[in-house]
Amino acid sequence: MSRKLSRSNTPEQSGKMQHSVAQNIQYGQPGQAGAARMAAVTAGPDLARVVHFLLNLTTELGNAIDPNTPNPHLNMILHLLRSHSEGRIVSPSSMTAAAGVPYATATRKLAELQDSGVIERRPRTRSGKSYSLHPSAAFLEHFSQLADRIDRMARSTFDMSQSATGATDYYFGGSYQAGRAAIAPPSALPAPLKLSGGLRILVHGDPTFMVMEGLKRQFEQMVGADIHQRAFSIDRLREEALRNAERPKSSYDLIAVDLPWMGEFVEQGVIAPLTDVMDVSRLDPADFHTAGWRATHWGGRPYGVPSQTTPELMFYRKDWFARDGLEPPVTTDAVINAARHFHDPRRGRYGVAWNAARGTALGHTFMMTCAAFGQPIIDIPEIAGGYDADNLAQGGFQPMLNTERALQAADYLMQLLDYAPPDILSMSWYERVRPYGAGRVAMAYGYTLLAPYFELDPNSPAKGNTGYLPHPYGPQGAPIAPVGGYALCIPTNLPEERLEDAVEALVAFTSPAAQKLYVQNGSRTAPRYSVGADPEVRRLSPIFGLVDQMSWRDELQFWPRPPIPQISEIISICGHELHDMLRGIVTPRDALDRVQARAEKILKH
Repeated sequence: MSRKLSRSNTPEQSGKMQHSVAQNIQYGQPGQAGAARMAAVTAGPDLARVVHFLLNLTTELGNAIDPNTPNPHLNMILHLLRSHSEGRIVSPSSMTAAAGVPYATATRKLAELQDSGVIERRPRTRSGKSYSLHPSAAFLEHFSQLADRIDRMARSTFDMSQSATGATDYYFGGSYQAGRAAIAPPSALPAPLKLSGGLRILVHGDPTFMVMEGLKRQFEQMVGADIHQRAFSIDRLREEALRNAERPKSSYDLIAVDLPWMGEFVEQGVIAPLTDVMDVSRLDPADFHTAGWRATHWGGRPYGVPSQTTPELMFYRKDWFARDGLEPPVTTDAVINAARHFHDPRRGRYGVAWNAARGTALGHTFMMTCAAFGQPIIDIPEIAGGYDADNLAQGGFQPMLNTERALQAADYLMQLLDYAPPDILSMSWYERVRPYGAGRVAMAYGYTLLAPYFELDPNSPAKGNTGYLPHPYGPQGAPIAPVGGYALCIPTNLPEERLEDAVEALVAFTSPAAQKLYVQNGSRTAPRYSVGADPEVRRLSPIFGLVDQMSWRDELQFWPRPPIPQISEIISICGHELHDMLRGIVTPRDALDRVQARAEKILKH
């Protein structure tokens, strides 16, 4: 392992090679040769699996055979590759410690590896006195080929029949489920990002993005740059994104966009089309849940990458329902009956919790409830499986907020009010799930991203006792799970010199490996099929398998909140007028007539 790489792979030539690759990339669009090179140097599941196998093998041999001579070159290389695949920084001192030989010998052997082109140094300070060590692009390609040969030799030696027992996958770190390999941890980028001041991201202050904040150091090691993340509530996030668009230069490299804002942000020039800044095929679009990926489009073009795909579902205490002999509440009538059954305020127990706070929260609730009764809020055409929300850019739509189905939805909310906690009119995104997690509510409407409040709380009575359903539907509705979540987007006013690195960060943060890491650290959103199918992810929560099934059944839909440019105003109108309805100030019919009239004026302009 100590022999030099070929002449073209010396440090000087390797640097030229990487520079050439970078020159072929136009904001994330590598040329044919460049794309192949970049793919080759990314640590994949096979490389990580073989490194893990070799580490275990060398440990076993070292402990079993005496006398034994350590191989410092191999020990340091395996330590470097494992750290690279896990996104951990490697220092010279950690390399010499991993060598397994005296310090002076380890230092000499480390210098030999650097001279041979296996290792490259990256400065960690402006002075360059402090630096980290990384496998060179040329060596990663070389070792990837070696890992493939080792993998095939091991399989042919230990499993000649390629039996269906899955034994081979087990021995080399694969899945217990035949045919499904676990996604490898995120690996460090082949070259660090060179962003002055670090990577700047604008996000929503929800559990998934807070998980990302908690993993900040690991992601900084992965991208080779400092990360500065600003988090806002949903309304303030929209305001800040719109303000940022008015600046001569964007204050952020990436911004999180709520899916219903997509049309507004495109029409106002807030975000750039992905097709203008990168090769979209790098994202593997087919791996995203169909509804989540389609929701990032406007006028047929993608403008963001799903960072979260979090449908709103009905959470219910399946242990309570089973104990009392009740079926899961799949219809709105069943919800009312179950809520009435469990509602017992004298014992501090309530039937159902939901978003009823004035403004944005209640506006979203009403639109999704209309969808449960088979009613979109605008006159988009009906198609198989729902309504056509792919052609909203053509405009010319009329609101449908005072129809008979909309009235049924409003009446349903009035009935829910009778079996809700006493503070329901101030409950929004998080407040509705907290009493459910505390065991005081039988059912709650909630996004999957809120499930950690009880799934990860060992003291929550709802932990392990929660069932998940699409939205219960009315007489003319069908089971649907309205898709929520955020897409990461590139601001249109991002300075050109930051664009290429912003795209690399976008690809890295939305990759299957990164998404799996979010899940392993508490997130309950997975926008990719591959992440939801990962056996390690499936073991963490039933949500992932259920959401995948909903997607395959075409129950995940984004038309309940159509991302037309005027959607935020209409959401606000609904949230204010219907709050007056819930307070008894106006009747449901009067509230809907007022919403319809105001929405018509907005859509005309």
